[in-house]
Amino acid sequence: MAEKEKFEKKLAVVTGASSGIGYYLAHEFAKNGYDLVIVAEDAGIHTAADAFREHGNLVHVVQADLTEPQGIEATYQKILSINCPVESIALNAGIGVGGATFDKTSLNQEIKMLKLNVISTVHLAKLVLRDMLAKGHGRILFTSSVAAIMPGPYEAVYSGTKAFIQFFAEALRAENIDKGITVTALLPGPTETNFFARAGMEDTKVGQSKKDDAQEVAEMGFKALMEGKDMVVAGSFMNKVQTTMAKMMPQSIAAKMHGNMSKPNSPDKR
Repeated sequence: MAEKEKFEKKLAVVTGASSGIGYYLAHEFAKNGYDLVIVAEDAGIHTAADAFREHGNLVHVVQADLTEPQGIEATYQKILSINCPVESIALNAGIGVGGATFDKTSLNQEIKMLKLNVISTVHLAKLVLRDMLAKGHGRILFTSSVAAIMPGPYEAVYSGTKAFIQFFAEALRAENIDKGITVTALLPGPTETNFFARAGMEDTKVGQSKKDDAQEVAEMGFKALMEGKDMVVAGSFMNKVQTTMAKMMPQSIAAKMHGNMSKPNSPDKR
């Protein structure tokens, strides 16, 4: 591909792009003519890159641990090295910890989750947003969750991280809406990814329930981002019902509703 063609395309950055919602978000950007910078910690990011290149795009891979500052800086340096402004970024990377009460969950895993879900998101958003403001245009997509709308017993810290992301996204939208920057929050419900296995929540009602398709969720998120919407509750109609109900009811009731879904079934995990 000629150097001139390289700069004619738009550039999108997607974190957590090796699997799940992030993979399909990157796929949406690729099939809509974007060159990509894709980021993930695992080696599967290289296999994902091969799939995205089938659309004729340039795909730049960063295999990095975003829980560490050097992983974030490596990502940003890769973006700068391309010398092509970022038109869109999907800050999607995240993990969960749950399946037990807070006193029984792993502190080390929760600290890692806070670093990835919150700190890395803030860090990379800060760097990329400044560049977007300098050129007067850009789109930012944050992967939030329906868990952001209500307290989350048995995944208390995870729910807290998503509440942070939700309010952070809404605040950034308000700050930058008249500066050419749109900010969109994607709120998935339970989705068919490896989230529940990694979070230790397979032995829960929500872990065992029917889940939304990750590709469909990503398509809804991409569409909302392109339309400049503030947020989209993606997936099944029940996600929208649950979110609406949670906003209307007292938080104590919302917490009980969430807890009924996330409480582990094994007595030794309670």
